[in-house]
Amino acid sequence: MTITQQYLLDTYRAQRLGTPAPPAPGAHDWQVVRELHDYGQFRAVIAERPAHKRIRQALGRWLRPRARPTR
Repeated sequence: MTITQQYLLDTYRAQRLGTPAPPAPGAHDWQVVRELHDYGQFRAVIAERPAHKRIRQALGRWLRPRARPTR
């Protein structure tokens, strides 16, 4: 059974049971790729290797919060 056939079967079953339809195949692929990349960066930080890009920016924001403007 292909992924498309399984998706159609699951969609039909969800419709018959009145439950929400499952997400389409490939709908969250980029999110998964990003999360795997972030996990690799996290593991690098834990292993005391230099962090890059998004993890480094997030750590920088956390360690050096911006001063709030006074009113």
